[in-house]
Amino acid sequence: MTRADAIAGLSIAGLLLPEAVAYSGIAGLPPQAGVIALLCGLLVYALAGSSRFAIVSATSSSAAVLFAATHSAAGLAGPRALGLGLVLMAGVFFVVAALMKAGAVSNLISKPALRGFALGLALTIVVKQLPIVLGVPAPGGFFAVVSGLAKAAPQWNLAGLGLAAASLIVLRLLRRFPFIPAALLVIAAGIAIDVLGWSARWGIHPVGAFALDLAWPQWPDVPWSAWPRLGELAAALALILYVESYGSIRSLALRHGDSVDANRDLLALGLANGLSALMQGMPVGAGFSASAANEAAGAQSRAAGLCAAAVVLTAVLALLPWIAHTPEPVLAAIVIHAVGHALDPRALRPYFAWQRDRSVALTAFFGVLLLGVLDGLLAAVGLSLLLLLRGMATPRVEWLGRLGQGHDFVDLERHPEAVAPPGVLIARPATPLFFGNADPIFSALTQRLRAEPGVRHLVLSLEESSTLDAGSIEALAEFSANCPVPLCLARVKDPVRELLRRVAAPRLPPECYAAWSVDDAVAQVLAGP
Repeated sequence: MTRADAIAGLSIAGLLLPEAVAYSGIAGLPPQAGVIALLCGLLVYALAGSSRFAIVSATSSSAAVLFAATHSAAGLAGPRALGLGLVLMAGVFFVVAALMKAGAVSNLISKPALRGFALGLALTIVVKQLPIVLGVPAPGGFFAVVSGLAKAAPQWNLAGLGLAAASLIVLRLLRRFPFIPAALLVIAAGIAIDVLGWSARWGIHPVGAFALDLAWPQWPDVPWSAWPRLGELAAALALILYVESYGSIRSLALRHGDSVDANRDLLALGLANGLSALMQGMPVGAGFSASAANEAAGAQSRAAGLCAAAVVLTAVLALLPWIAHTPEPVLAAIVIHAVGHALDPRALRPYFAWQRDRSVALTAFFGVLLLGVLDGLLAAVGLSLLLLLRGMATPRVEWLGRLGQGHDFVDLERHPEAVAPPGVLIARPATPLFFGNADPIFSALTQRLRAEPGVRHLVLSLEESSTLDAGSIEALAEFSANCPVPLCLARVKDPVRELLRRVAAPRLPPECYAAWSVDDAVAQVLAGP
């Protein structure tokens, strides 16, 4: 371990410990659940991960998703057991995905959906911290909490509001000094306020005593009949954890030119979540704020995470009775500050300027507010996939012509100055061929051939298709068999060529797809009999 790693570990420990305790409250779990998760995440990722900056610990988003998931499965078992079962199942999904080398699974959530979800989640988390700050009960979803706070306005504890506001101001001012453990200093000041008796005088409640139980791993007490339902919910938890984690890992790696292994990180996240569940902890992931703080503190290797784990464990064992005196509004302020970077509506501005995927971003944002964290995320993912499939299944065909006297063939609709060779119809599907669009595309080709009786040859460019599924192969073979003019395929990629050789369709011999370019295909058909 280098000196730089030791300094970074000491620096981020002051941030991680207060956040771990605070995120436990978001998940509806006792504080020790966040601390155990922090220790498991730091230890496992330092030994098995691939990023030198990533800090794996409890995160605000995973805590909120866990809370929503356990409530949606209420009745199957106790809330605590359900939460542990969800974390364990998420770990299993990570390990299976790593063994299947499914590192690209995070691409199922588009950036607009993720940014809309992050904005809605951050706003929800902030609003749900306000009852803690103001000392009034306001359970339920986003709008229920807002309504409850408005009705309970006469009972607001303004002292708690002032303490939270002061904590936020200090955290904000110290933000520019990454080497100063701002959250730890705020916690220390809050403990002093409670020990001096001011919290009780102002009607502010402390977190209360908790025990760090590092007992032997235990299997979650969940009946076997509940595991299928937990598996469904754990898939969503694992997906959002990986998207958040790999987004942080990839961003920091690109910034420094590091290489990371997505499948190795999947395995590390799986082992970390599995161990956290067996040790009665929360879900863990590589949050951007903690990982960026580790980078800013000067970490050079994953040893910084090991140092942070040692410092956290020492601090908890030595200072456990004091942590119990932390005022609840102070912890709420730490949570609000941690998610503050996501409370920026300008993150959605590009999608309105580009006029792309606005509906996805807004669905994710309002879905979280209206439907809750888990259902809002699933609604946004579902809409993203629906729009993707709709775009791919739309039978869009471009008709090509030669540009000037060169070898380039372009879309005639966009380039009316281009000219199609006499007697040759050149078509290019604008999307990859697959079972959902193959039949409509070939139907469009047939209609165009019927509308232009002077066409003597058809050149079909497959440059957009890197492979073909069974449905598109059958549609291509059927079209070639019934095509009224000779068919020539252009720009056929090697995997498709090998596939067509295995298919051996009578009207698709090797010479039919020998041309590597559209220009070669046109020359071939014009030179033919």
